[in-house]
Amino acid sequence: MQLDVALALSAPRPIKTIFFGGGTPSLMPPNLVAAVVERLQRQDRSAPAEVTLEANPGAVDEAKFAAFVDAGVTRFSIGVQSFNPKHLAALGRIHNPEEALSAIAAVQRLGVRLNIDLMYGLPKQTLAEAMADLQQALSLGLSHVSWYQLTLEENTPFYHRPPPVPDDDTLAEFADQGRALFAEEGFERYEVSAYGKDGERCLHNLNYWQFGDYLGVGAGAHGKLSDENGVWRYRSRAQPAAFIREIQSGAHWASVEQVAASDLPFEFMLNALRLSEGVSAERFVAHTGLSLSVIEQSMQRGQAKGLLQQWPDRIQTTERGLDFLFDTLELF
Repeated sequence: MQLDVALALSAPRPIKTIFFGGGTPSLMPPNLVAAVVERLQRQDRSAPAEVTLEANPGAVDEAKFAAFVDAGVTRFSIGVQSFNPKHLAALGRIHNPEEALSAIAAVQRLGVRLNIDLMYGLPKQTLAEAMADLQQALSLGLSHVSWYQLTLEENTPFYHRPPPVPDDDTLAEFADQGRALFAEEGFERYEVSAYGKDGERCLHNLNYWQFGDYLGVGAGAHGKLSDENGVWRYRSRAQPAAFIREIQSGAHWASVEQVAASDLPFEFMLNALRLSEGVSAERFVAHTGLSLSVIEQSMQRGQAKGLLQQWPDRIQTTERGLDFLFDTLELF
């Protein structure tokens, strides 16, 4: 029901990718995944270029995952986070390294695309431990890895009771050595924390980073749609029980707000500057409806600080700007 309404709002945009994420979508029955994929194919009259399903390592069952592939899934993303049992325990993860390795091998046997998520900068993690995690990942024949630093998000136990994490100098060393390892193995850093081989990029995430529109379906999901009148965001009620009641009663299932024009430059850059190759300046105009003059002073300041490349044809960070992305974003 919610999907039908969302598709009506987004028509006639083509459905290029599907991403089953958030929570543990691998607990869904494969026939439900198939029903969603089929509904979206009917809408667009063609198969999406990429269908990703997220999974926790402890929830990977090869027979069920084969059924997901039959249902239309073309790519899995497994939240490994670490191969070190000490660090998995510190993160509150319920899987162990053996389950992570087994899950990776199971997906590889299915012959579909695979990403794993891996963290660094974990509580009390040493440089040697961080590199051991990454080296183990790179020894597995993977073609895509999301390698990112642990951040202490608000409203989480770590945020309110911060654990001892590596200092900034140590984190910089983690990053430098890690990127060198990726380069040695033929990986391209195409986004601030995404590394792929042989053009192996996540098409779904590229749409986010290029400030494209997207639909969000389900409890707590959010979406973004744009038209000639501006950019709009919507969010569904987060509590599953309340969300289901609203859907069943036909009540409004999402809160909608227009992104203020004054916020659009930051919103755009928050996504686009994550890409190592940046985006065309024309894309900023097309996707925000704003003139390039709105960001001209910020771009000039960024160039003077060595954070942004020369423009106006392209909006792109320098290598330093990508490494210090928060500083770069503060310009906008």
